[in-house]
This record gives sequence, structure tokens and C-alpha cells, in this order.
Amino acid sequence: MHRNEITLSQEVGGKRKIVQDSTESVRQRGLALNDRTLAAISLSIAAVERDTGLSKDTLRVWERRYGFPAPARDGLGERVYSLDQVEKLRVVKRLLDAGHRPGRVVPLPLADLQHLADQTVGQPQRGLASAPASSDLRANLALIRAHDMTALRAELLRLLSRYGVGRFVTEVVAPLNLAVGDAWIRGQMEIYEEHLYTEVLQVVLHQAIAGLPEPAEGDGPRVLLSTLPGEPHGLGLLMAQAVLALEGCPCLSTGVQTPLWDIVLAARACRVDIVALGFTGCTPPNQVVDNLVELRAKLPPGLALWAGGSAPVLHRRPIEGVQSFATLDTLPAEVQRWRAARASP
Repeated sequence: MHRNEITLSQEVGGKRKIVQDSTESVRQRGLALNDRTLAAISLSIAAVERDTGLSKDTLRVWERRYGFPAPARDGLGERVYSLDQVEKLRVVKRLLDAGHRPGRVVPLPLADLQHLADQTVGQPQRGLASAPASSDLRANLALIRAHDMTALRAELLRLLSRYGVGRFVTEVVAPLNLAVGDAWIRGQMEIYEEHLYTEVLQVVLHQAIAGLPEPAEGDGPRVLLSTLPGEPHGLGLLMAQAVLALEGCPCLSTGVQTPLWDIVLAARACRVDIVALGFTGCTPPNQVVDNLVELRAKLPPGLALWAGGSAPVLHRRPIEGVQSFATLDTLPAEVQRWRAARASP
């Protein structure tokens, strides 16, 4: 089933028939669907994972721990989720990305979650007031909402040329990501709009990285970037790669959701000095900690393990042998610290 495909149960000739359709198609035909038909629409667990960004394991854990979501079962005994549950999961995901804990928000009814989301972003949108070019930021948001991706790419390239790679990442992209996230929480931006923006930004960041000089022979540290299973977001990795490449670090990326043991194998095969992982609110906090502890134990002692991103647990609970980063602008200093330590007799 492709992204945003849904399962629609229909009565055909006295028998129930399962029909696959896209959520966009259903929205386009929404006026023709009555409440009874809408109630019959459900998504598979794979479709919910793609639609919300919450992993299948997370959905199952919440089902056992909190009693939500409460999926029905199809004729094959597979989990299927109603649109009402998926809508609540979307709001929960937005709140997790804003720093809330699953134990606080998952059990709440949808009305309370929406009220909490309003409170979370009740202040002026993050990034707008503090960004050095807030007018540029607002203009980019307007281009995203207008679905003018060609103009958005041109504007981002203009800002890249104006600020340079380092400032572009920390002073343009980071505030813009926050503003896009807040717009999503407020219900002012659809998932597909966020995805369109992400795709354009990835192209621009790849172009920025490609334009940097190749690291000199023997330069370090050599960095492997990745995320673990359950972490489908790779934009933070690309931003980190741009900052590290600007510092002359040779970087390799395995992309997102790489199994833990494969990260260990890649680190050894590629002879890297640092493994850098990105985390958001997708993965339960205990799983984040357990994964990092296990990975630290499997990596060679002299190989550094860095973890960054918006997952609150990274900054609440220090993990032995793991260096955590809240923001990308601290990376250059850490690179210099690593080099100084290696240069010491």
C-alpha cells in the first residue's frame, strides 16, 4: 500500500469488500461520502506509520500501555485504524515533536490534545521573531503554502549564496524548520506541504554540500551519519553533514532507519572516527536510551558516538560514552575539541 492509501470497507452484493484508495482521492470525493461511509474507512498499520511518522512498534507499545490506539481487526486479523484515531495520532505526534512526553499526551482525548497544541504554540511562532531575516522566513512560508516549489528553491539558493553554508543551516534552515513545524501543529500546514518543503530543502542542501571543497587527505574526524529504525526523518542528518563538511570533516551517510548492527559494521568497514545519530520524538525515550547504550557497547572504545536532535531524553538523561547535541551550532567547537585531543601526545 502506498503512502496515504486507505482501506475502505463497502457492502457489495451483500458481502463486505475491502477497497484500497488514497486519502487524497477520498478527500476529493468527500462530499459524496456520508458519515456512515466515513466511519468505515480505516488505515493499515503500515499506512498509519507512513502517515503519522510513528513507528509500528510505537503504535503497538502505546496500545498495550495506554489503551490507545485501539485498532479493529480486518478479515485477516491485521490491525486497522479509523480516521478518528489517525487524526488523534497526528496531533500526538505534533506534540511529541514539540517536546511533550508520550505518557502525558497519549491518554488525553482529542479535544484536550488540540487545546494543549494551541497552548504549546500560543506564543508567536518560534523562529520568526529571533531569526536574523524574519521577513525572508515569512516569505518562504508563503511560498510553501502557495505550493510554488520552484520559487522556494530559487529563494533558498539565494539565501545560501547570501549567508554561506554555515549561517544558511543555522540561521535560515533551522528557524524555518521550526516555523514549518509550528504551522503544522497549528493546523496551518498539511503533511504534504511539509513533505514538499523537505524535498526542496534536501536538494538545496545536497547542492550546498557538493559545492564545498573536498577534505584534505588525512583530515578528520571521519563521520558516519544515520538514524536507527523508527526514526524516519533525515533532514537533521543532512543539516549536520553540511556543518561538518564545512569544518573539513569527511562524511558518509547510510540514510535513515539503519539497523543497529549494520551501523556497527559500517563504522568498522569505513574506518570512521565518529558515529553521529539523529533523533526526534518518534522513538520512545527508553528505546532511545537502550539503543544508544547497546550501540555504545558494540562500537570500538576509541570511536566517538554523537547524538543530536529534538528528542528531549537526549538532554535530560546523560548516557555514558555518548555526546549529545541540542543545536547544530555547537558542532564546530566539538570538532575542534576532537582534533585537539587527537593532537595531544
